[in-house]
Amino acid sequence: MSLGSSLYQARKKSGLSQENVAEKLGVSRQTISKWETDVSHS
Repeated sequence: MSLGSSLYQARKKSGLSQENVAEKLGVSRQTISKWETDVSHS
């Protein structure tokens, strides 16, 4: 399982939106989306 897939599953299980997670991590919602789709590996 990739990091993106793990992040997506954990976020859904917690009932959080990408916006919620982004705010907690101090990144943009677009960053969360990229991580979840494994677009960005940095």
